Amino acid sequence: MNTLTDIAAPLARYAAYRRAGDFIFLSGVIAVDPKAGIIVRGYDDIPRDVADAIGRTGEFSVDIKEGPILAQSWAVLDSIRRIVESAGGQMSDVFKLVQYFKNLDHFPHYSRMRKRFFPDAAPASTVVEVSGMLPSPDILIEVEATAYLPLK
Repeated sequence: MNTLTDIAAPLARYAAYRRAGDFIFLSGVIAVDPKAGIIVRGYDDIPRDVADAIGRTGEFSVDIKEGPILAQSWAVLDSIRRIVESAGGQMSDVFKLVQYFKNLDHFPHYSRMRKRFFPDAAPASTVVEVSGMLPSPDILIEVEATAYLPLK
């Protein structure tokens, strides 16, 4: 099980997630590597085996265009997975996502990645295009998640 020390600390005074009864509400998650303390900007910022599995081609012209959104999508969804697991759940407990994009043209790439994390039943989703996100113009996507995780 992951601990909150494995998860990127919020950038301001808020919680990574809060429990309210049987529900877990995650704050918006961006592509930050918590151990390295860096923003994920492309394939070089995620594990090599993951980059290869999700689409790195080795062709500069392809990887420079697709790499940032695919790497960030993987990093965000993997962070959500780790947060949900730290709360005692699993990705199948996530039933709602709100996805914020700087460019809606990135949605098809993200959608491919989302299928890897939710292979059986996709959560209910809202997709929104925004003009910018904190803390950097390099952030392409932010995702909020809600999970149903009954107290035992």
